[in-house]
Amino acid sequence: MMRRCNLTALAARSATLSVVLALAGLVASAQAQNPAAAQQTSPEAAPPPAAAPAAAPQPKMLSESVAAVVNDDIISTYDLAQRVRLLAATSGVQPTQETLPQFEREALISLIDEHLQMQELKRVEKEQKFKIIATDQDVEAELDSMAKQNNTTKEQMLAALAKAGVSAEAMKQQVKAQISWRDWIRGRYGSRLRIGEDQIKAVQTMLQADASKPQYEVSEVFIDASRVGGVNQAMQGAQQLVTQMQQGAPFAAVARQFSASPTAAAGGDAGWISPGEMPPEVDAALEQLRPGQLSAPIPVKDGVYIIYLRDKRSGAGQTLVSLKQAAIALPQSATQADIEAATAKLEALRPQIKGCDSLESVAAKAPGVVAGDLGEAEISDLAPQFKDAAEHLQVGQVSQPIRTNVGLHLVALCGRRAANGQTLNHDEIENRLYGQQLSMISRRYMRDLRSSATIETR
Repeated sequence: MMRRCNLTALAARSATLSVVLALAGLVASAQAQNPAAAQQTSPEAAPPPAAAPAAAPQPKMLSESVAAVVNDDIISTYDLAQRVRLLAATSGVQPTQETLPQFEREALISLIDEHLQMQELKRVEKEQKFKIIATDQDVEAELDSMAKQNNTTKEQMLAALAKAGVSAEAMKQQVKAQISWRDWIRGRYGSRLRIGEDQIKAVQTMLQADASKPQYEVSEVFIDASRVGGVNQAMQGAQQLVTQMQQGAPFAAVARQFSASPTAAAGGDAGWISPGEMPPEVDAALEQLRPGQLSAPIPVKDGVYIIYLRDKRSGAGQTLVSLKQAAIALPQSATQADIEAATAKLEALRPQIKGCDSLESVAAKAPGVVAGDLGEAEISDLAPQFKDAAEHLQVGQVSQPIRTNVGLHLVALCGRRAANGQTLNHDEIENRLYGQQLSMISRRYMRDLRSSATIETR
C-alpha cells in the first residue's frame, strides 16, 4: 500500500532492506581496508589532496523494488544503491555502519531533488518549446572537464567508478541533472540580475572597515538543516564527515558531494574572507584555528558548517617580522652554572653572526647550538621575550641571549614589513554577489518544488 509523506520524513527514513544488503559488502570492504576507520585522529591534520576513488565490490544481484515515487516518477532501490556507491566513490568517505544511514539519506534527497528538477525542466521545455535539458554531448564534455581537473581521462575516471560498483549511467544521470539545472537557472535569471553600484560600494566600505582585521583563506562544507531533516541530523552528519576527513577523505571531494553551499562546485573553496562575512559562530571558530586545521562541526541558525583554514594573513596596520634563532636547550630546572655556561657560549658566538645569512653556518660550528628559521609572524603574536627583541632590533641585528622555559636563544631579525590588508576588486565583488543571488534563487525554486511535490514511499 502506498502512502504520502513529506520530504523531511522521507529523508529520515532508513533505506529498504534490499539496499542495506547491497551495501553490506561495501561497508565490510571499507572496514577491512581501513581498520582505523572507527578511531579519532587529530583535528589539526590537514585534509590530503584528492585521491582516486576507493575500490569496492560489485553490487550483489537483488530484486529491484521501489524506494520512492516523486510525482509518479519511480526511484528504484537499485538507483538508490548506485547513488550511495557514487557518493562513497567520489567523496572519498569510506562507509561504515555509523555513516551508512547518512549516505542513504543524502543519496535519496539528491535523487528526489534531481527528479524534481528534471520534471520541471521537461515541463518548461514543453510549454516554451525550446531545448533546456543537456544533451548527451553536453554530458560527455562535462565528464571530460571533470576528468581533466583530476588529472585523468574520462575513460579512466569511469573505469575507477566501475571498480567501485558504480555504473557509467548512474554518473551520467547525476551530471545531466546538475548541468541542466545550473544552465537553466543562469539562463532564466542570470540576465535579469543586476548588481548595483550601491551594493558593490557597500561591500567595499565593509571590507575597508575590516582591513585592519585578520583575513582567512577557507574551504567550507555547509549542511543545510532543512534539507537533511533538522539540526540534529545535520550535526550528526557533519560529525561523521569530520571524522572521515580526519582519516583521509579529501575535503574538496566531500564538499562537492555533501555541501549545500554555492562553493560546493569549487570543492568548498570560499577564498579569502574577513570577520563578519560568515555567521558569528564561524568567525569565533576561525579565531581559534591555525592554518592547516579542520574545525569541529559549527552549528548556526539554519545548519552546520565545517571549516578548513588554509591560510591566514594579518590586516593592514600590523607589523610582520621574519626571525631566525641559534639556541641551546636548557630546561626550566637548569642550574645557574648551566645557564651561565650557555650564556657565555652564545655571547662568544654572537659577534661572529653577520646577519641572518650566516647564522646557521656559524651555529653549526658550535657544539650544542641548534639554529632554525622561525618564519614570519605578527609582532603581537610573539612570546613576550621575542616580541621585545623584534621591536627594538634593526634588520640584520642579533639579540642578546634570551632565556625561555626551554632554552637560551639568540634571535636575529631578518625582515620587517607592514602587513597589506588586501580586499576584493570591483569585478570580484560583483561576481561574488552575482553568485550568491543566483544560489539564493535556486534554493527558493527548489523549496517551492519540494513543497508542492507528491512524494511517496512503500
